Amino acid sequence: MSASRSVRVLDASAVLALLHEEPGADAVEAALSDAAMSCVNLSEVLQKAEQHGIDTEGLEYDLEALGVRLHDFDGRAAREAAELWPLTRPMGLSLGDRACLALARALGGAAVTADTRWAALASSDLAIDVVR
Repeated sequence: MSASRSVRVLDASAVLALLHEEPGADAVEAALSDAAMSCVNLSEVLQKAEQHGIDTEGLEYDLEALGVRLHDFDGRAAREAAELWPLTRPMGLSLGDRACLALARALGGAAVTADTRWAALASSDLAIDVVR
């Protein structure tokens, strides 16, 4: 499913697809110049990359240099993510997933993910781009 909103909010799965040059990496790369990302998702990317032996030193600065704006996960974001739990529970989405969705909703943008389960969530107030 493809959304038409301009701001793209990157899920960890999308950034990991880019780093690992997996299917969907081209779509993620195309979204970087007007992208945002929750620091919760940045933490997921750093942890998963380190787990697979990828040196992440300075990765957050590299993402910012490519145009990705990092957003803190504050009290408002925590409430937004929690309020998405009933909607996302049947799909087993994590806190990180909900942090991405909450930021996309708050910015009026589209969440970009490599997780195909998210396609079922797309609605008029929740735009989602699945890159695979």
